[in-house]
Amino acid sequence: MKPEDLIQHARRIISGGRLDEELGSAAGTLAEALEFLRIYAGEKSSFYKSLSTIDQKGRGKYVMKYVATDLEAFIRFVQNGLHQGISIERQAQIDVVSDFLEQANNLLNSKEVHPAAATMVIGAALEEFLRNWIEESGLSLGNKRASIDSYAKMLREENYITKQDAKDITSWGGLRNHAAHGEWDEVKDKSRVSLMLEGVNLFMRKYGK
Repeated sequence: MKPEDLIQHARRIISGGRLDEELGSAAGTLAEALEFLRIYAGEKSSFYKSLSTIDQKGRGKYVMKYVATDLEAFIRFVQNGLHQGISIERQAQIDVVSDFLEQANNLLNSKEVHPAAATMVIGAALEEFLRNWIEESGLSLGNKRASIDSYAKMLREENYITKQDAKDITSWGGLRNHAAHGEWDEVKDKSRVSLMLEGVNLFMRKYGK
């Protein structure tokens, strides 16, 4: 979502909350604000953490005060260009991985190339994306072997990704392993590999920010 859209949406929540306040309850607005911040600021952000401690059964005026204050702070954060929260190095790495996925798409559309080739490239791009994310976040695998599965488990343990994300990554990693071990029958279906490519693309768009 563009910065101006984030700001507009946050202000709409604040305005809608005033009506709830008049009705003596701001539970609905609080829930909407929390979901908004969870998606666009992140569960580990101070904005989300601060608001998540508010008693949803509290008086409307009390709750709305904290909702408005928190969202106004988030608006200033976005206006100052701090919402990107990503280093130049990390952005460059994401751009490279995006190029890999474009190459995979070209391979998938080539009649002379087996879908396994695209599967390998998609898997490599996914692993690189997860590895860079782990490093950028200051996390460590310890003695665990570096792999798509290990990266996904750590990100899930830290609540960086959802349970469904982890399941999707396991599925994608499985296809990559089939291709890596020459199990061609498991990756001969172009439509299946195409779904993998689409899923990894969406995953990167969701978290590559």
